[in-house]
Amino acid sequence: MTRAVIVRQLGGPEVMNLEDWPLASPGPGQVALRQTAIGLNFIDTYQRSGLYPVQLPFVAGNEGAGVITALGEGVTGFAVGDRVAYQGQVGAYAAERLAPADRMVHIPAGISDQTAAAIMLKGLTAYYLLFKTWPVARGETILWHAAAGGTGLIATQWAKALGATVIGTAGSDDKVALAKAHGCDHVINYRTEDFAARVRELTGGRGVDVVYDGVGKATFEKSLDCLRPRGLLASFGNASGVVSIPDVTLLARKGSLYVTRPTGAHYMGTRAELVEGAASLFEAVASGAIKVEIGRTFALADAAEAHRALENRETTGSVILLP
Repeated sequence: MTRAVIVRQLGGPEVMNLEDWPLASPGPGQVALRQTAIGLNFIDTYQRSGLYPVQLPFVAGNEGAGVITALGEGVTGFAVGDRVAYQGQVGAYAAERLAPADRMVHIPAGISDQTAAAIMLKGLTAYYLLFKTWPVARGETILWHAAAGGTGLIATQWAKALGATVIGTAGSDDKVALAKAHGCDHVINYRTEDFAARVRELTGGRGVDVVYDGVGKATFEKSLDCLRPRGLLASFGNASGVVSIPDVTLLARKGSLYVTRPTGAHYMGTRAELVEGAASLFEAVASGAIKVEIGRTFALADAAEAHRALENRETTGSVILLP
C-alpha cells in the first residue's frame, strides 16, 4: 500500500482525497519509485474536472521525481537507487508508484529532485514549443501568455537565450516584475492594457512571428491580432476555457495565419524524443540559461488547496507537492 491522492468522481478540488492505495510489485518493463517531489500542472486540473477523460478512479498527477526501489523484468539502463524523473504519466500524486521504465530519465548530478519535478512537464512543453512547433530563430519576436507561470518562466528565459525578442503577458504588477526578471524584454499587464494594441506598438505595427498561448479562450482571438502575416498561434492550453474557431476564414482575414494545438503526447511520444528533450532541458538549467523558480510547495495531503491556488491564478513559477 501507499498513500495517494485519489479522484473517484469528477469535479472541483474537493473531489481529491488522500487515501491508502494498493501498490503491486513492478511488472515487465516497469520500475517502482519512492517519490521525493511531484509537479503540479494545469493538465492535472483538466483530468480532475473531466475536460480530459481519465478512467475513474485514478491517482491524480502527471509529473514527478524520485528514487528507483525495484525493477521489473526486462528493464535495462536503470538500477535500484537511481534518481529519475518523468512527465506525462498519470498517477504522480503518491508517496510511491509504478511507472514505465522507458518514460523515465536520469536526473543529472547537480540538479535536485525538486528542480527536476518542477521542470519535467513544463520544461519539455517549452522545449517542443520553442524547438519543434515553431523553431525560434535569433532575431524573431515572440509573445508568451502567462509569462510568470511555471511554463512561462522557463520558456521566456530559454527563448531569450536563443536570441529572440520576448514579449510576455501577466495579470498583476508583481507577476509583470517576475516575468521581466526571467527573460522578457517587455511584459504587458493584460488587466490594465490592451495586449494586442500594445504588441502592435512594440513591433512597429508588424506583429510577432509566433504567439504561444496556454490561456485559451480568453486570449485566443486577440492573440491572432498580434501576429504578422503568415505567423503562427500555438494554442497549448485551456486555462480560461476551450478554444473554438467557428469560421476558419477568420485566419485569412487576419493575415493567412496558422494555428496549431500541439501536445506533449505527439512531440515526446518516443523514448528518443523524450531523452533528446530532457537532455536539452537539463543542459539549459545546468548552464544557467534557465533559472528554475519554485513559487510554492504543498504537502501531498494539501493537493486540493494547491489546485485551488493554481486555478485562482494565485501561483507563480512552478508548484510542487512533497510526499
